[in-house]
Amino acid sequence: GAGIYAWSKTESAQESLDKVKMRLPIAGEIWVKYQVAQFSRVLSTLLLGGIPLVQALETAAQSVGTKLLEKSLARVRQSVREGNSLSSSLAETKIFPELSIDMIEVGESTGALPAMLGSVAEFYEDDVQTRMAAALSLIEPGIMIFMGIFVAFVLVALYLPIFSLSDSIGGSR
Repeated sequence: GAGIYAWSKTESAQESLDKVKMRLPIAGEIWVKYQVAQFSRVLSTLLLGGIPLVQALETAAQSVGTKLLEKSLARVRQSVREGNSLSSSLAETKIFPELSIDMIEVGESTGALPAMLGSVAEFYEDDVQTRMAAALSLIEPGIMIFMGIFVAFVLVALYLPIFSLSDSIGGSR
């Protein structure tokens, strides 16, 4: 256990764990959308504050809590520094959903990138909230069934010895 914990603290392990999280059936999609919403919100706020795009990308990448996304955003920052657009640089990461890239591309072409990043953040925050509610509503019946089985197991474990004892007392008479 201690070895796994120590391994999970290394940078390569965190990237591997992030890749695993991304590939999870339902939770992976929710996790990616949450990360996109968080990044978009921070980048929008920084750009609205007057910080240049490359510097804002650096700060936004540091605020994201995952090593995989942080490393991808470092490549995006380098690509933007070389003159590529933000949307095409984000598309190269293969992490950001297509819709978010299209929305950012529209924001770049109209000159309203901070406002569009805010819209991306709101859209994905709402989507994450909706999907989390749906996932939890699917989990509730499973929890109820598990609790029912657990209670039945406890009852049988408590009453079986009593019934066995009463049978042995009644059978010896």
